[in-house]
Formats: sequence, C-alpha cells, structure tokens
Amino acid sequence: MSRIISVVTAVHAPGARFLPAAYRSLLEQRLPDGWDWQWVVQEDGETDEVRPRLGEDSRVSFGQGRPGRAGMARTMALSRAEGEFVKVLDADDQLTRGALARDVAALTGGSGAAWAASAVLDLLPDGSTAGFAGDPDEGPVERGAVLSHWREHDFLAQVHPATLCVRRDLLLALGGWMALPASEDTGLLLALNAVSRGWFTREPGLLYRKWPGQVTAAAAHTDREERAARMAVVESRALALSGTGWSFEPPPA
Repeated sequence: MSRIISVVTAVHAPGARFLPAAYRSLLEQRLPDGWDWQWVVQEDGETDEVRPRLGEDSRVSFGQGRPGRAGMARTMALSRAEGEFVKVLDADDQLTRGALARDVAALTGGSGAAWAASAVLDLLPDGSTAGFAGDPDEGPVERGAVLSHWREHDFLAQVHPATLCVRRDLLLALGGWMALPASEDTGLLLALNAVSRGWFTREPGLLYRKWPGQVTAAAAHTDREERAARMAVVESRALALSGTGWSFEPPPA
C-alpha cells in the first residue's frame, strides 16, 4: 500500500479553465518510493463547468456543493482526503517539479515539523516568472515566528499559505480552514504555527498565477473595513491557541 499525499483544490467556475495546467503539474511530480498522490477537487458551487476539465484518472476525486468560498470548499474536500499529508493547490496555480517530494522530505525527515511551506514564483500573464526577495532561510520555522513577522509587516507572512503541506490529523484538529471570505489560508497558517513547528524550503514549490479574475485581485479583497475584521479574527485565533499552552508534536518518523 502506498502512503498518500492528498492534494486539495478548491475551484469555482471562472477558474476551471486552469485545471488542466494544474493537473499536468501533478503528473510531473516524482515521489519517493512507496508514495503516491491523490487529487481532491471540490467545486465551490454546482455547475457543469468543472468536471469536464478533469479527465479520467483514478487518483482524481471530484465533488461539488453549495457555494461558500474557498475555505469551505477545501474543508468539505477533507471528507475524501485519504492521505496522511494534505497539500494545497489552488486551481489557477501549478506545482513546480519536485515540490511534493520536497514536502514529504520536510515532514518525514526527523525535523519535528508538522507542516511545510516553500518559496513561490509569480506566474505573470506573459508566461514569465518573478520571485520574492524576502524569503526566510531554509529550515525550521519555530512556533510563533509567523505571527510575529505577520504583525510587524502589515499582516504579510514570510511564508506563503498557498504552498502549505500539513499533517492531516493536525489540520483536522484545528478545524480546517477558517470561515472567512478571504485570508482563510493565512488564518490556518498562523494557527498551525501557534501550536507546531514548520519547515520552509527555499526552492520554489509553486507557480502562483497572476490574472484579473483571481480572488486577491478583487476590490473587495482590499476593502479596509473587511480586511481589518479578517485580520482581527485571524490574530485572535492564533493568540488564543498560543494561550492554551498546547503544542503538537508529530510522532517519530
């Protein structure tokens, strides 16, 4: 029996056209012996736009349901996620070659990490890519480090939540993604870092597509009142978790 890493993708109809590229990036992954991936795609809504883009592959699981934005779709997808690790892959993004193998290495290499993230390359409309100069050093991300950086840098984390790979048991213990209209992935990242050690890989693991239809490009995403409310609840959750004194330690490799 293979050990599984479940790649979870939330998608709404306008982003369905990017799914074939995301799937190709999965096909290019080479995992360590004894490992395989599962792609769990959850439509945020019930249309006829998504399923035809997925093709036929026994490793692909598709579901759909009432719209509730990305956080709810990903959390609903967990009902079909079979892996001990859960990897995020947004519908409009692509994994770089070796990304899943690097995540597996980070979470099984004895570092004590319960989640992993990596550097990102922006994928621009002309096909070119651009990196980010502020990446941290490769290695452990200690408890509380993400929250501290986030609070000191206008609510920007030093690691990108779109690259997250996490132990499924810890993800479920924290309730999945936050019930927010946006920043639900940042909220999860800060919650994870409040109770567990992470790992950052400097080699880019994701091509993050920039296009006009992405959620973060919408005007509502930067509405000052809504953003302040989102950040307040994200911070409060992380601080509340830290205050419990509880910590998650992965079992020995």
